Amino acid sequence: MTIAIFGNTLRPETLREVKHIIDLLQQSGVNIVLSQELRQEAYNREFPSVEDYVAQTGEIIDFALSLGGDGTFLTTASLVGHLDIPILGINCGHLGYLAEVHTESLEKVLEQLINNNYTIEQRRLLEVSCQYEGKIVSPYALNEVAILKSGLSSMITVDVTLNGEPLHNYKSDGLLIATPTGSTAYNLSAGGPLLDPHVNAIILTPVATHSLNIRPLVVLDDSQIDVKISSRNGNFLLSVDGRSQVLNQDIQLHIERSQRTIKLVRISGQTFMQSLKDKLNWGK
Repeated sequence: MTIAIFGNTLRPETLREVKHIIDLLQQSGVNIVLSQELRQEAYNREFPSVEDYVAQTGEIIDFALSLGGDGTFLTTASLVGHLDIPILGINCGHLGYLAEVHTESLEKVLEQLINNNYTIEQRRLLEVSCQYEGKIVSPYALNEVAILKSGLSSMITVDVTLNGEPLHNYKSDGLLIATPTGSTAYNLSAGGPLLDPHVNAIILTPVATHSLNIRPLVVLDDSQIDVKISSRNGNFLLSVDGRSQVLNQDIQLHIERSQRTIKLVRISGQTFMQSLKDKLNWGK
């Protein structure tokens, strides 16, 4: 078995936690591969004993460990998701909907992983494209595609067509197009609905809308969404799971469900409703 480790290098504790994982796994015959960022951080800080057990690059990876919060998990998914590698999130952040395993239970969790005592969940992705080839740096979203105003510009107008039918001109700070997995992320803070991650749906949630009669909308996940943007400064910000780029308003976007999925390793057995109660104090 070969396990790749990804981590948030901005946290000073990350390398110590990586070393702890290596110590737990080295006696089980598990090969370990560090991400390029972790390797560089270990080299820069002259961190001892991290490189000693790292497998050669080119290994076939069985699992990816994401050490950090949900942001680190999204980064890991963007790097290895297309390789169909299951990802286990180790939560070193705050809420941790995607990275739900806590470091306190790390030894038990790794033992379960080695002994094949886990389940795999498939999570759907959104794919964003445009008519100008090569403009979208990273087109796949596990949480959301966010279309936002750029810089200090005033509100933007997001003209949405749904399955070929005009839907609405959103005059707002932006529009979120979210997956059920992402319903507990940016969508939640913008007033969007919570969805079980296994629901086949897409959520459209305006950000700071200038109209009181416009509310978030849930549509089927086979919907085809086309978007035109107009703004005073001629640009808009496209953020795909937090990976952002500024685009010209002449670029029209198309968003649909991707054929790709992300594999999540589930060990805790915690349900969606239990997560809501534990992390959001749902109903308390």
